[in-house]
Amino acid sequence: MLKLHALNSLFGFLLGSTLSGAGLYYYVVEEYKVSNELLAEDIYALQAAVQRIHTHVQDMEDKLKESGKRRP
Repeated sequence: MLKLHALNSLFGFLLGSTLSGAGLYYYVVEEYKVSNELLAEDIYALQAAVQRIHTHVQDMEDKLKESGKRRP
């Protein structure tokens, strides 16, 4: 009887540990996916901002070159 109780306790412990580990794994994977999506959005926003700044600087350089050509 004592061996059966110990076996059931061990089985319960292993089952509980496995279920807890699986739940934790699922939670971590979901958090990783969410943070990865947010990071990708931030990267795309940064890329768009850099492109706008690049275009603005290029326009300013073109205007500066034109104003330099007009002067004698």
